[in-house]
Amino acid sequence: MPDSNRTMLVLAHTGKASALRSARLIIERLVAAGVAVRITEDEAPTLACAGATVLPVGPEAAKGAELVIVLGGDGTLLRAAEIARPAQTPLIGVNLGHIGFLAEAEPDGLGETVDRLVAGDYRVEERMTIDVLARDNSRELASAWALNEATVEKAARERMIEVVIEVDGRPLSRWGCDGVVCATPTGSTAYAFSAGGPVVWPEVEALLMVPISAHALFARPMVVSPRSVLAVELVYEGPGGRGDGRHEEGGRLAEGGRHAVTGKAVMWCDGRRRFDLPPGARVEVRRGSLPVLLARVHGPGPGADGGLVAVGGPFTDRLVAKFGLPVAGWRGRAVRAPGDGPPTLPGISGRETAGGHA
Repeated sequence: MPDSNRTMLVLAHTGKASALRSARLIIERLVAAGVAVRITEDEAPTLACAGATVLPVGPEAAKGAELVIVLGGDGTLLRAAEIARPAQTPLIGVNLGHIGFLAEAEPDGLGETVDRLVAGDYRVEERMTIDVLARDNSRELASAWALNEATVEKAARERMIEVVIEVDGRPLSRWGCDGVVCATPTGSTAYAFSAGGPVVWPEVEALLMVPISAHALFARPMVVSPRSVLAVELVYEGPGGRGDGRHEEGGRLAEGGRHAVTGKAVMWCDGRRRFDLPPGARVEVRRGSLPVLLARVHGPGPGADGGLVAVGGPFTDRLVAKFGLPVAGWRGRAVRAPGDGPPTLPGISGRETAGGHA
């Protein structure tokens, strides 16, 4: 009989046959180990798994669960985060996508991952989120959050947007651009990375602001304090080029009644939630009130003195593996006995690490 004290929610990318096969395997393995399993009603017909409890889609499905196991790419995990975050239930992802930075396990090690979860052999880490507020003067347009990033982007391909950016209540610069990315350290390897931003290790607490194709001399990626508040204001300009931000609904100046001439913009949160922004809108980004919890089964790596260290190594290995970074010739600083050969990274043989020498 299932242990009523242990419950796990399984979510999958039901459009992928590999995700369905893996989800069924996980559910069967969990049920056999005495763990109560939940699935959502939108996925239940496709999964067709006996022994699982079917619940409506939403945060209640994750409430009280020990873990949410997610099968798919980072997009699937971001969808799962919308369910797990309000319940503060940890997520663990099995990567069935392309890069899959948020995912912890690969399909080849699925059985071992499930066994370690059943044994409670995992740790939970907090990932910083951002809270996002969009306003049009005093009118609230949207209140949202993101794990990776919030972006303000042009809505029309043929027209840039003009923005003034702000940090901690003070204006910093004005750009004509395709958009601006405001990201977390977790999101530094997502959209912000594609826009030329820095890679920030997950343990670092910071906020990033990265312009997209900005036409300005000072338009560099910035890393600021996690206590800072970032803001992006869409410059409102009428035919006379006033740029004072005064306007009424319908895109008219408060004085004179002339239509505005400006690029339309949209705001995206994690590339999943879209909000239209009128000319003159203001988007504020600050540290989120609730983190996203991610479970990790991979343990710490070896330190220089032969002991174990809990920081640095796992994410470094992830970067090397995901981007196929060249590390041939690396020998490391760990003390090894004669004849042990060079150290290795996960997925990289000693021959490759040693630059081809046997």
